[in-house]
Amino acid sequence: MSRTSNVFTRVEPEIKEQAEDVLNKLGISMSNAVGMFLRQVVIQRGIPFEIKLPVNEPLAIGNLTKEQLDVEIAKGMADIENGRVYTVDEVEAEMHRLYGI
Repeated sequence: MSRTSNVFTRVEPEIKEQAEDVLNKLGISMSNAVGMFLRQVVIQRGIPFEIKLPVNEPLAIGNLTKEQLDVEIAKGMADIENGRVYTVDEVEAEMHRLYGI
């Protein structure tokens, strides 16, 4: 067996748990998954997936001017008035369908 080295990292507990769930379903240990990632970094001479800012960045209230916030609130009110609303159960079902959470 070849020699190994330890890699220590910090990650949010929720992300770790979600990743472990996915990896367990795939039959891959966290250690093997990290090893596969690092091998791909070496083979591709960089991060093995595209990293870029999202096209539609989520709104952060702290980054909005009062005028921008007023516009967003007006959009939300218009959605309510036009019946474009979802129950918590509908949102949770869609999250589960899309992301398995």
